[in-house]
Amino acid sequence: MTVIPHTATAPAVWLDALRHRCAADVHRFVTERAGEHFTGWAAETPAATALPEFVAGGKFLRPLFAYAGWRCGESENDAALRAVASLELLHCFALAQDDVMDGSARRRGRPALHVSFARWHESAGLGGSAARFGESAAILAGDLFLVWSEQMLRESGLGTDVLARGWPVHDHLRSELAVGQLGDLINDARTLPSWSDVLDVIRRKSGNYTVRRPLEFGAALAGCDTDVIDVLGTYGELIGEAFQFRDDLLGVFGDPAVTGKPAGDDLRERKASSVVVLAAELAGDRQRRELDDLLAADAVDPAAVARWQHLITATGARDQLEKLIDDRVHRALEAIDLAGLPDRPAAALTALAVRCTERVR
Repeated sequence: MTVIPHTATAPAVWLDALRHRCAADVHRFVTERAGEHFTGWAAETPAATALPEFVAGGKFLRPLFAYAGWRCGESENDAALRAVASLELLHCFALAQDDVMDGSARRRGRPALHVSFARWHESAGLGGSAARFGESAAILAGDLFLVWSEQMLRESGLGTDVLARGWPVHDHLRSELAVGQLGDLINDARTLPSWSDVLDVIRRKSGNYTVRRPLEFGAALAGCDTDVIDVLGTYGELIGEAFQFRDDLLGVFGDPAVTGKPAGDDLRERKASSVVVLAAELAGDRQRRELDDLLAADAVDPAAVARWQHLITATGARDQLEKLIDDRVHRALEAIDLAGLPDRPAAALTALAVRCTERVR
């Protein structure tokens, strides 16, 4: 059975159908694993319901990119779709632990996992610190997502010979994510890292992890040749950077209805995001003094967020980052056009470039 039998479907329709299928497969897999493992005293915790709920509602960009990579060399395949869907569980692992590291209270419009666990601890009247319990439980939940991601990949139905082609990229993706996350911790906004340092973290933690490596992973599973993988790598690096630039703009100026987080959340968390660092590089003397005052403040209240937003816009950083996004999308699509990829994945990659840099979905 193929996933979408009518291959002439419009790219957006095809991608949405894949996304819903991936979401169903991942939710079912996590629900089954939670039912299998959360028994006895563990069943008293909210984990058995919180973990399946956590995996729902994502954009599933990484599985979609990976499946586009697969389609560059192979036809529609249910087992391949289940294999790439496992990347969403890897993403859930990263999100659960990232929210702990950043102290983020919300994720996808709902309380973050560590907040949910902390609230349960309080309501159950358990001893010790509820916040500490919540953070510890969320880290363990992230560990489960990591284990289940690999299990889902192994049990996807793809042959061991096919999986063997993908393991090196899969391992590199996971290691690169962790190293990039460490770099992100180091790049505290108050130290204002260089633009090149910020780009390095973006490529490791977000850009490569979101776009390039999933594409290369899917293409490797499909046995694509090096020319195809190189083109996908070029596209992936460019769109990956553009994706993070958009994410950084949303972290400062975004609508909570779109981001699922309060406006200016990245500023409260003191993230050395691309838009903050670019503003510092473009700032005049007076603007730089105001920027330094904001960086030195002990707290970032709504009034400070408004000042940050005004200052960043005044330096020209917001407009400049929009131009960098447009430039990267243009060059990425040009690379795809010149590569002569099959029509289906080429059209999907064009649609995905818009989707993840303009947040259409």
